[in-house]
Amino acid sequence: MGAVVLVTGVSRDLGRRFARHVAADPAVDRVIGVDVVPPRGDIGDVAFVRADIRSPVIAKVIAKEDVDTVVHMSVIATPGSAGGRATMKELNVIGTMQLLAACQSAPGLQTLVVKSSSTVYGASGRDPAMFTEDMHAKRLPSSGYAKDAYEVEGYVRSFARRRPDVRVTMLRGANVIGPAVVSPITSYLRLPVLPRVLGFDPRLQFLHQDDLFAVLQHAVTHDVPGTFNVAGDGVLLLSQAIRRLGRPSVPLPPLGVAGVGQVLRRAHLADFSPEQQAFLTYGRGIDTTRMHTVLGFQPRFSTPAAFDDFAHTLTHTERPTPVGADHG
Repeated sequence: MGAVVLVTGVSRDLGRRFARHVAADPAVDRVIGVDVVPPRGDIGDVAFVRADIRSPVIAKVIAKEDVDTVVHMSVIATPGSAGGRATMKELNVIGTMQLLAACQSAPGLQTLVVKSSSTVYGASGRDPAMFTEDMHAKRLPSSGYAKDAYEVEGYVRSFARRRPDVRVTMLRGANVIGPAVVSPITSYLRLPVLPRVLGFDPRLQFLHQDDLFAVLQHAVTHDVPGTFNVAGDGVLLLSQAIRRLGRPSVPLPPLGVAGVGQVLRRAHLADFSPEQQAFLTYGRGIDTTRMHTVLGFQPRFSTPAAFDDFAHTLTHTERPTPVGADHG
């Protein structure tokens, strides 16, 4: 008998697509997708259950459906898609705590896979060339999505200590990119003119959406506990990315970029948060050695190839319909 997989966050595009993706795996018997609202697109053979992971009802869903594998994808990156920063934090942090409490009380649970983010490493001028999984941010995140992701990881590690019988795999993905992805970085790259921080040319790494689905599926079906950086091979400088887009850019001093960012946020054109500005100033590099050697996963798209696939489908007039911002 195959695995019974519960996927959180299926009302958002990446969660819905992954649930369909993993449902096609021969090693998986059933997939249950949960969220507070139904997904807008086709979910195929996935069984949808309307449930709020902030509520104790999630424990009943896990027990009733005999779930043995949980894939947590509902940590969201932008306050706009959640109805504000307070609601975003509640969904991300309180939701994770409640989900882990449900997992704690589920004797049949065997596997927990958590989609985290490389934003936990922050972005500063004192960063190493490449972060390995045992390194920490030089300056701990103090707000926004990065702080939520950092707290979520702490709760997941505590759960792993309490339930050593459960295989826990945490995937720290680089910025996910692809034709359909709506996130802080893709919203920035979709701007007709891109503001840049004067005097800086940050390094960027990307993870193609198809490789995100593949690595999550790999973690579900392989015995690979631990924390892993996940990104396409190689890096791109921001200047190289902008040239590939064929779009103009405007170098501005940091205060100028911050001012433009506030205008963009108020206009709901891009979530130009302080953490996003830091990333577009200093960039970030993550070492993926363990992804290759321990996790045993090879992305199909390199960072440049993932970016090119995104850029190829982009037009100056494109305005994708947000279905809830996906993860960065």
